[in-house]
Amino acid sequence: MKVCIIGASGKLGTYMVQHALDRGYEVVGVCRERSVYKLAGFKGRMTVIPGATNNREVIQQAVAGCDGVLTVLVPWGVQQYASGTAQAVLDYAQADARLIFSCGWHITRDGQDLYSRTFKALLKTTTWIGKTLRAVEVDDQVEACRRVFASPTRWTVVRGSDLEEGESQGLPVWSQHVGDPILASNRTRRVDFALFMVAALENDALVHQAPAIVGCLTPSALAHAASLCTPGHMEMADRSSLANQPC
Repeated sequence: MKVCIIGASGKLGTYMVQHALDRGYEVVGVCRERSVYKLAGFKGRMTVIPGATNNREVIQQAVAGCDGVLTVLVPWGVQQYASGTAQAVLDYAQADARLIFSCGWHITRDGQDLYSRTFKALLKTTTWIGKTLRAVEVDDQVEACRRVFASPTRWTVVRGSDLEEGESQGLPVWSQHVGDPILASNRTRRVDFALFMVAALENDALVHQAPAIVGCLTPSALAHAASLCTPGHMEMADRSSLANQPC
């Protein structure tokens, strides 16, 4: 499989590069020219195309012939960076390519997600500060995902919880809506977020889904698994949210 990783030089991106190479994939990475040095450790094992990730010509070149595209939707600046990136991928990726996009829990597909007051207050503050400083455009990431959701392509939008560094705990578990008990711990290892992104390339059950993920060894994930492994409850289990949490 040939895959393109857009935003390859960031923390999440470099983890995705490593996971993809570990699976034997041919990897093409896109990152800003000043960040190419961050991929020096992969020299000779991947192709790097320098350029802004919302540059349509750069994206067109990078995704050519790729079976899958992994995109980090970064809401930098106030120049529609995330939506520009998403639109270029949607326009130029092969018709049958798997398109995997990353974002945070604040993205909602159907309006059924439940957010705490603290979460909503923090999001509002972050959005205001980002706009004031012209550094982050959260609303544009929302627009980017709206375009993805409306697309007939074979997309998946992976919504990450709060992230932390550390050794891999394994493939995260997921649920369709923020607020579900399994997600209560709100913590995922960044290396495992990347693992979920790469694994989604070959998981057709996730096509046209927006899974909200959490670490598989977090207290909420373990408690949910234990409750569904209790005799008498197995037939009621929502297997989609336990896809990677065996009893």
